[in-house]
Amino acid sequence: MTPTDYRAGGTNSRIRFALAECSLGSILVAASEIGICAIALGDDPDRLARELQDHFPQAELIGGDNEFEQWIAKVIGFVEAPAIGLDLPLDMRGTAFQQRVWQALRQIPVGEKVSYTDIAQRIGAPKSVRAVAGACAANTLAVAIPCHRVVCSDGGLSGYRWGVERKAELLRREYQSRIPV
Repeated sequence: MTPTDYRAGGTNSRIRFALAECSLGSILVAASEIGICAIALGDDPDRLARELQDHFPQAELIGGDNEFEQWIAKVIGFVEAPAIGLDLPLDMRGTAFQQRVWQALRQIPVGEKVSYTDIAQRIGAPKSVRAVAGACAANTLAVAIPCHRVVCSDGGLSGYRWGVERKAELLRREYQSRIPV
């Protein structure tokens, strides 16, 4: 999907998607020809599908096939057992600044947390803490771009697009996955 087509609501694009259930509720995974373009968590699968349609109103939305079902299984597997990792092609669309933030987020190891200030410093923009928080809020790829690993400077949990309770549970699971048995 070109940046122009993305800004135009997915014009000239075909997006495969599937809905499933996991222990955190409903999950939607969607992919363009390039890679995964949306991962969303929620309580209402119909709402997740509507949000995808609202985000890409001009795209042709197509139910996932058998190959695509393997991708959603990998995402759910990662949600349930973070130690397995998640390595899928991603179609990350955002501003240059958002891209820098998202790349920095992808470098945070499973089970670790950093502050918004830490991310701002890592990308060379130490005065852009609020903009980092905005980039986290703009993330449409839950768990693949792990904005749930970003916390307040005091360690407290702040907002999360898919619910603070889900953020806390993801962090708990990731921390637990690092403890040797």
